[in-house]
Amino acid sequence: MSARVFKSFMRDFFAVKYDERRDNPEATRLDGNGRYYPNCSSDVWLRSCEREIVDPIEGHHSGHIPSWLNGSLLRNGPGSWKVGDMTFGHLFDCSALLHRFAIKAGRVTYQNRFVDTQTLQKNRAAQRIVITEFGTAAVPDPCHSIFDKFSAMFRADSGTDNSMISIYPFGDQYYTFTETPFMHRINPCTLATEGRICTTDYVGVINHTSHPHVLPSGTVYNLGTSMTKSGAAYTIICFPHGQQMFEDAHIVATLPCRWKLHPGYMHTFGLTEHYFVIVEQPLSVSLTEYVKAQLSNQNLSACLKWYEDKPTLFHLIERSTGKLLQSYESEAFFYLHIINTYEQDGHVVVDICSYKNPEMINCMYLDAIANMQTNPDYAKLFRGRPLRFVLPLGAAPSKRRLVKSMSLVGLAGVATNSPATRMRHSASQYADISYMATNSKQEQQHEEQQTGINLVSLAGSQAEAFQTPTGIFLRPEMLCDWGCETPRIYYERHMGKSYRYFYAISSDVDAHNPGTLIKVDVQEKTCKTWCEPNVYPSEPIFVPSPEPQSEDDGVILASMVVGGLNDRYVGLIVLCAKTMTELGRCDFHTNGPVPKCLHGWFAANTV
Repeated sequence: MSARVFKSFMRDFFAVKYDERRDNPEATRLDGNGRYYPNCSSDVWLRSCEREIVDPIEGHHSGHIPSWLNGSLLRNGPGSWKVGDMTFGHLFDCSALLHRFAIKAGRVTYQNRFVDTQTLQKNRAAQRIVITEFGTAAVPDPCHSIFDKFSAMFRADSGTDNSMISIYPFGDQYYTFTETPFMHRINPCTLATEGRICTTDYVGVINHTSHPHVLPSGTVYNLGTSMTKSGAAYTIICFPHGQQMFEDAHIVATLPCRWKLHPGYMHTFGLTEHYFVIVEQPLSVSLTEYVKAQLSNQNLSACLKWYEDKPTLFHLIERSTGKLLQSYESEAFFYLHIINTYEQDGHVVVDICSYKNPEMINCMYLDAIANMQTNPDYAKLFRGRPLRFVLPLGAAPSKRRLVKSMSLVGLAGVATNSPATRMRHSASQYADISYMATNSKQEQQHEEQQTGINLVSLAGSQAEAFQTPTGIFLRPEMLCDWGCETPRIYYERHMGKSYRYFYAISSDVDAHNPGTLIKVDVQEKTCKTWCEPNVYPSEPIFVPSPEPQSEDDGVILASMVVGGLNDRYVGLIVLCAKTMTELGRCDFHTNGPVPKCLHGWFAANTV
């Protein structure tokens, strides 16, 4: 399949075929109250916790919560938009708030608490935003000269440590994560912050993803970015299970970034039995823009560059040697979360929640959320679907050329910025790009020379891969016709292995019920859902039964809030994972607003 045909496929895939507004003209119209998305309450993302609930509170139980379910559902996410009279500009900037649903013998309690980060402490002490975040610039400090700002760039502790994305276990301890090198140890019973780790102190990375992988052995892997003599590089970090997981941490693989001064934005990565899987999307972090942002007091999102005419690259790194085995290409797409990766019959399968471009990040700015009801394009900008890419092993390797000191003029043919777009879409003024994939003009020259043979022979798969003069070009298949986010699987048994089911929240703000929980059967390409009017669950976490007889033998746990004026409500829903029907729930009425959360972990036997 030619590059031109594939681009048409991707354009139709994201913008037309699965755009409900195009299929249903009624969906594009304002309702009687002047809203484009009357079924979606964006206020659930705009709430700020005003008072912590340090001591657990009791709720109202209904239905039946299995007696074998004992532990803590720990949640992390945006806790407060406010610092004094100031407001953060982006959802990712909000102060980190932890939630805990303690489950024991069919009963549930709830509590919440802010992660006691240095950023939070400094902001509260000054009663203003003094640390620059992703979408919010700090208030300038008149006592700091430009030389102070320059020297601060080389100190690991100078940036934000607001670890508000996720929670993962390291041995019997639990840590909160963000995309800077900081993580915080929390008490899973009290939610107290008990320590801070800077990964840079142990392995020299400048950042790492929010989603490490925890092996059944207890060893943890994560993907970071480091600076080498030849430029930025991706590094796989191993934290071996034991008493000194951080002291014993070491780098097991290093891969040069495609562009020396523009490492790709990484939120997660994949892992299979034999490979690390790095998906390098053409959304990069410009190091030159980072320096400018630091010196001119701009927010960090100014450093992001999107190159829509450049491919997304899939890199397979051997776990046994740390060496690159092979790279593949696909049309450009944006992603935050990989659902799962695994090997099967001479292929590596990569399932990803994919978007046409990174506009969904812009949709999470404060003003974008607050004004979504008057933006007819908001749902389209947030449109994504779960895709499956199948990478054939043993095919001819990619033939990327090494180009010394080549300017980025060839990257200038990209979409024009709209006034609302914060991310810079062109970087033609920068040079020294040392590792560049073949440009789109060359793709067009070679499109008629590719082989017409689909290299994917995996039974039941509709995904495709074609040999071209520049390497192997991938075409995905769609797993379901729902926007899916914060995907979870039966992680303990199927991470990095063949699986059948994943669970997610809907990301379609124009759906009939945007608060839908989704179970996807990736074999049959079918879905089961659960929803209630005006109820907004968070990431669904699968907990297996004590002796599971099948992959979906267990329950789904999800925290939930409701839209509208009842901002003091929070609840826990327990679903049968097989049928996606409700087993039981617990409703809590708190002393203040409860925001919607992002990611979490079920900590068994922590009650």
